[in-house]
Amino acid sequence: MDALDEKLIEGFDGKVVRKDLLHRIKKGTNVPTFVLEFLLARFCASDDDDEIQEGLSAVLDTLNDNYVRPDEANAAQSKVATKGRHKFIDKVHVRYVEKEKRHWASLENFNSQRIAIGEKFYKNNDRLLEGGIWAEVTLCHNEIEEDDYAFYIEDLRPIQLSRFDYEAYCENRAGYSRDDWLDIVIRSVGLEPSKLTKRVKFHFLARLASLVEANYNFIELGPRGTGKSYFYSEFSPYSTLISGGQTSSASLFYNNARRKVGLVGYWDTIAFDEVGNMRVKDPDTIQIMKDFMANGRFSRGAEVIADASMTFIGNLDLGVEQVVNSTEYDLFQPLPKEFDLAVMDRFCMYMPGWEMPKNSSEFLTKNYGFITDYLAEAFHYQLKNTNRYEDVSKRLKLGRCVEGRDEKGIKKTVAAFLKMLHPHGSCSDSEFEEYVSYAVEGRRRVKEQMNKRKPDDEFANIRLSYFNANNQEIFVDCPETIGVEATLNPIKPGVSSDIPDDGESHKPEEAVAQPAKVESSTQKEANTSQIDVPESIKLKEQHFKITYDSTGYSYESLITPYLAKAKAVVIEDPYIRAKHQLNNFVRFCEAALKQPTVKKITLVTSYDDQTNIQEMAEALKDLQQSLLELDVELDIQVNENLHDREIRIDNGWTVKIGRGLDFFQKPDSWFGVGVNDLSLRKCLETSIDIFKA
Repeated sequence: MDALDEKLIEGFDGKVVRKDLLHRIKKGTNVPTFVLEFLLARFCASDDDDEIQEGLSAVLDTLNDNYVRPDEANAAQSKVATKGRHKFIDKVHVRYVEKEKRHWASLENFNSQRIAIGEKFYKNNDRLLEGGIWAEVTLCHNEIEEDDYAFYIEDLRPIQLSRFDYEAYCENRAGYSRDDWLDIVIRSVGLEPSKLTKRVKFHFLARLASLVEANYNFIELGPRGTGKSYFYSEFSPYSTLISGGQTSSASLFYNNARRKVGLVGYWDTIAFDEVGNMRVKDPDTIQIMKDFMANGRFSRGAEVIADASMTFIGNLDLGVEQVVNSTEYDLFQPLPKEFDLAVMDRFCMYMPGWEMPKNSSEFLTKNYGFITDYLAEAFHYQLKNTNRYEDVSKRLKLGRCVEGRDEKGIKKTVAAFLKMLHPHGSCSDSEFEEYVSYAVEGRRRVKEQMNKRKPDDEFANIRLSYFNANNQEIFVDCPETIGVEATLNPIKPGVSSDIPDDGESHKPEEAVAQPAKVESSTQKEANTSQIDVPESIKLKEQHFKITYDSTGYSYESLITPYLAKAKAVVIEDPYIRAKHQLNNFVRFCEAALKQPTVKKITLVTSYDDQTNIQEMAEALKDLQQSLLELDVELDIQVNENLHDREIRIDNGWTVKIGRGLDFFQKPDSWFGVGVNDLSLRKCLETSIDIFKA
């Protein structure tokens, strides 16, 4: 138990459970997660190992004796008739039969539609009449021959929450920081946040967005074995998972013969698993789906309005790099042929499933998290009763390439993140910008792939951006397509490639701060002596983010164009001390030398108690001598109080990199691709600001 566990137990006592116990017992049972957690909370509410072991045995015994399986319905009925009464764990529904003017209960796996139930049970548990609830039910056998029912409910104890106190939930949330709450949500789905990057944590949140935001259309495609289906089959009783197969308008939307609303009227989220295998039974289905995905309503014999979100999950059979560099394929490749561009345009977000870790026990948490049903209830309440879309609209300013459906998708994603992470109120500007940047990327991925597929320029405005709190325009890229011409500038039959689109994504002045393109060895050799910036290129201020794991960046691509006609460069960076940081500085100097006008480089740095000062001094002295031979002076200054990082050029430009020069990841091997060519090396997340002083 760590400090966050203690704080969570204190704030939400009785609503949390140790998630490692769930992992241990889940492997041998086919019972919904929230049922298991209900039993674990009852029998394993202890930190003593012996008591926990006894509790786990009690859970298994309870399941063996009380859980009703579909193929054991007849045996269960016989058991009640023989014993007179028996306790079961099952999902209970109650319906009112108008002709008989009375209520009847049914158990999902007991196979009886006429179980008598007392008024007190459905009055105290409203949801029995609205979709049903999981419960411990004591069924008794009715011995009175005149009655037209064989069984009646003697006692009923809900396993799902019968009522949810949203005000208390929000009040208790206020006692946690954003990052702590993010970790709590991640632990609640069974994962250990300390083993995940913030970006991956956001990916897991994105999977949950459709459970908290009404009419949210989401797609995730990626490799097999990343747990895509789990969230929609196990996490919430308000979501349903449809495995690949035939889909009809009657089952999904409205059955005209029965005059009954389909799945969209009963579930918060409808997830289509293995979407590549989905078969559309009748042609009307896709058209109705488009209408519903656009505004949450449709007309098919009756006007229907519903809150259900639609999620599409599936597998990519081709590698991501292969697809994005291909002129033939796009990242929508697995979708059924019936899914045209109009369907794709309605996706709020495309989550990069290829960045998700494979299912592995090393990512499972041993700490406490919310009982699944409690968090699912919080999300369900928010979907039905809260609206953060207007809050986002008042606060968010988007760039001019963001069009109608782009804006709607981005705002709905941000609204979902606010609901999940800030149900109690607002967030800081920096947190808000994190959500916006992530949402813009997810929508840009949709638009990039549509643009690649569309033979004209209808979706060519892919340069999506937003304005931060300082009113600076921030352009957001998709990590997998940075510098990839096959995706960013696809060849379109009949469309001239040298005509810029409305988003100015082809204008040369906007390309100066973009990632370097991967060149052939011949091209590289031809360009190593000097990089010239044509006079026709007008240098512009740049403000953007480098995302985690992205490639295509180097000191040459980011900084060298701004060194035109410069004579002196000052670099302030307190972390030029470790061996790899010194190597980065050497590479920076090499990039600067490609502008022959540069004659002086000044380094202002610092050191700490852990620094090998002798090694640092010797390395810088060697570099100093090497530069002198090329007629370039290196001035080294030490400032122990230095914290900021920036590069100042005597032509007036300033380059600020959040992480300084050290924004590259350590290579997996010192003999792998990216060791020497930084444009091929993966990056850490950082911000880039280039401006005229």
